[in-house]
Amino acid sequence: MEVSRQPAARLVVMASGNGSNLQALLDACADGRLTGLAEVVTVISDRGDAGALTRGADADVPSLHVGARYDETRSDYDARLADVVASFEPDLVVLAGWMLILSTTFLRRFPDRVVNLHPAKPGELPGTRAIERAWQEALAGERTETGVMVHLVPDEGFVSGPGLATETVPIELDDTLDTLSERIHCAERRLLVDTIRTLSTQRTRHTVTTDMREITA
Repeated sequence: MEVSRQPAARLVVMASGNGSNLQALLDACADGRLTGLAEVVTVISDRGDAGALTRGADADVPSLHVGARYDETRSDYDARLADVVASFEPDLVVLAGWMLILSTTFLRRFPDRVVNLHPAKPGELPGTRAIERAWQEALAGERTETGVMVHLVPDEGFVSGPGLATETVPIELDDTLDTLSERIHCAERRLLVDTIRTLSTQRTRHTVTTDMREITA
C-alpha cells in the first residue's frame, strides 16, 4: 500500500545541561533511525555554558542561549522563550534535560507538542535527583526497580502529563549509583529516539496521539 510522505517532523530541542539525550537524537537523525522522519531544527538552552549548545553547533544546528533577564518576570521570560521556539515552526518541542518548569504562558503556545523525558516511571519520583532517590530507596530495601518515561507536558504539573512510553530498569544487587545511572541514561536515550520515531511516523501535523506502551529492559 502506498503511503504519502510528509516532510520530516521539525524538532526544537531544549536542554539545560550536557546534552547527551540531544546527541542521541542528532545521531539518530544522521544514521538512519530518524532520517527522513524527524530533524532537529534548533537547540535552545537557558544556560550559556550548556554542553548541549556545543553539541548542536557541532552538528551545524542553530544553537541559541535564551536566558532570563535580571528584570524579567517568569511569565515574560516564558513568553519570550515561546516566541523564539515558535519562530522555528516546531512539530514537537522536546525537553531533553530542560531544568526549568515551563508555565502556561509557554505551554499554551504548543498544545500537545511539548514532550518531556524523565528518569522514573509514571507516578514515581517527580522532580530532581530521581535517579539518586531511586538508588537510596533501593539501599533501604524499598525498591527493586525504577525506569524512564516520555510524556506530554500539557500544564505546569510537568511530569503528570499523558504518557507516551515507559521502560522499566531493574536495580541489580551489585549495582552502584554510577552503574544504575548509566543504565538509566542508556534507557533514556533509547526510549526518546524510539518515541520520536513513533510520533514522527504516526503524526498528522501538529497532532500527537498518546499511547502508553510498556517496554521491558
